[in-house]
Amino acid sequence: MTIDNDTETDTDTEIDTDTTATPDPPVHGGPVRTLLRGAGRFWAAIVLVLALAVTGGLTAWLYVNQYRPDSQTGPVAAEAAIKAASDGTVALLSYSPDSLEADFAAARAQLTGDFLNYYNQFTEQIVTPAATKNAVQTQAAVVNAAVSELHPDRAVVLVFLNQNTVSKENPDGSFSTSSVKVGLSKVDGTWLISAFDPV
Repeated sequence: MTIDNDTETDTDTEIDTDTTATPDPPVHGGPVRTLLRGAGRFWAAIVLVLALAVTGGLTAWLYVNQYRPDSQTGPVAAEAAIKAASDGTVALLSYSPDSLEADFAAARAQLTGDFLNYYNQFTEQIVTPAATKNAVQTQAAVVNAAVSELHPDRAVVLVFLNQNTVSKENPDGSFSTSSVKVGLSKVDGTWLISAFDPV
């Protein structure tokens, strides 16, 4: 009986040794599968970055080529052009002998380009002597105005107005109606009058 027990013990020991010597199967499919999975994540990240870049570029292109021009020629821009043309027309055609310099300065602030140069010369050589000598006083009021052309950097506005003029020769005043085509140029984001043509 002693011999049999020893034999059983030896057999058990051999079985235990064989079990511990067998390696465990790989859990994640081995190093090749791990490498492929890492490469897949890398390319997915590259594709994502490229997609974001393309989307950002498309958004920028749409803003520059569609949204900005539309916003610069839409209803808000039209209203700004009409207001600039109306305010400028009133400033150009309204003056009093008691405040000529201030009146002319207010008008000049709303003009640009060659028309500004013309206005300076016209008021100095013609308006100032006549207004001073004959006490000419004029007051203009805009009745209606509408955009004729509108571009991001230039516009044309048709202005309808009434004008009342008083002088020494005509103290009761004279009333007239007229219309002018006001050309505007955008300078540093502000509409300024660059042309003024009676219609």
